[in-house]
Amino acid sequence: MSTNRREFLERTAGAALLGALPFSLTPTAAALAAPAPTSDEWDVTWGNRLTGKHKAVFDVPEVESGYGVWRASVWARQYVEVLGAKPNEVSTALILRHNGIVLAMQQAFWDKYKIGETKKVLHPITQQQTDRNPALLSSARGEVPQQFDAAALDRFIARGNIALACNLALADCVELIKTKDGVAEDEARKRAIAFLVPGVILQPSGVFAAVKAQQVGCHYVRAS
Repeated sequence: MSTNRREFLERTAGAALLGALPFSLTPTAAALAAPAPTSDEWDVTWGNRLTGKHKAVFDVPEVESGYGVWRASVWARQYVEVLGAKPNEVSTALILRHNGIVLAMQQAFWDKYKIGETKKVLHPITQQQTDRNPALLSSARGEVPQQFDAAALDRFIARGNIALACNLALADCVELIKTKDGVAEDEARKRAIAFLVPGVILQPSGVFAAVKAQQVGCHYVRAS
């Protein structure tokens, strides 16, 4: 990444991305209580939570330094500032699928299976290779400036937004666990599901989630 681009990101993050974000950063009770899925009984009730006048679904099929996850936070702030929308009038869904499925996995998964190294993941600001999940970076660990904290996937979910994961893409994670850990398919799947970031809702496929989100009124955005 060029110095100019890095400086631009750092300079504009506060105002254009997250500064004075009119959404509480305190995790909602529902978000904190939401467990990772433990079975193939699909939860499709998330569509009922997309109640805003302005709705968008962000499709993230690539890792791309986690930018797709960040973009899902950008638009809400801009709609409030530019169009005068009220915070409760903006609803966001995020779909992590295809290569982007690893963004839905906790750092422990990245550490154990060396995701950053094998996928040559780049840090969103420095553009240097990183072993961290770029969707979960935190200033508390010195990984990003503080103004980027609210764009992290866990913070996004804690604000009541919808994060969905593709079951078909998760099969790649299952196969990785199966191979590396030498366990059966069923056990590997259980471990993969347990590695999902809390609050991420597993769906039959990313395409299924994208169609359903549009059926409840979301505008589709290819975010990576």
